[in-house]
Amino acid sequence: MSFLPLLALLLGVQVAISDLYARRVSNRALLLAAAAAVAWLCVQWAVTRTGAPTAHVLGAVAGLVALLPFYAIGWMGAGDVKYFAVLGLLLGWTALLPVWIIASLCAGGHALCIYAVRRVRPMIPLRLQFLRDTTLQHLEHHPATDQIRRARQGRVGIPFAAYLSLGALLWVVRNTYAVSP
Repeated sequence: MSFLPLLALLLGVQVAISDLYARRVSNRALLLAAAAAVAWLCVQWAVTRTGAPTAHVLGAVAGLVALLPFYAIGWMGAGDVKYFAVLGLLLGWTALLPVWIIASLCAGGHALCIYAVRRVRPMIPLRLQFLRDTTLQHLEHHPATDQIRRARQGRVGIPFAAYLSLGALLWVVRNTYAVSP
């Protein structure tokens, strides 16, 4: 496995954990990964004159341009957009569409589950509603729940960056270990 896909996987683990826990994507991690990628591409190009960075630069630009409108209308956080651009830099523009499709399908499934739970809630028998409410009250006062609430600082939403990480993981594994016909 090459350096850039490995870096994408390591960054993806960090981003997924951070996004699931705090609904936040670290600018520092994105900047470090982007700087490492640019340095790697420059050294590779200068030493071997192979691996032209064109596909990677196009990936970064395409990733930024593709998701920026969703940020502009408030459907997505800035961290998701920046992370997608860094994924484009790390994996090249050819990875963006499959990663985006996988992430969008996962996020859509997540949204459907939230919608279904809200629609089904009034149909739950009273005894189960009481049990659910009791369980939620216990969870509400658990120290881990308080810690997560403090980390999120009121941020809510679907963890799209975590789903982008899953898409990147699947793309890297498929392209690294897939058998060609």
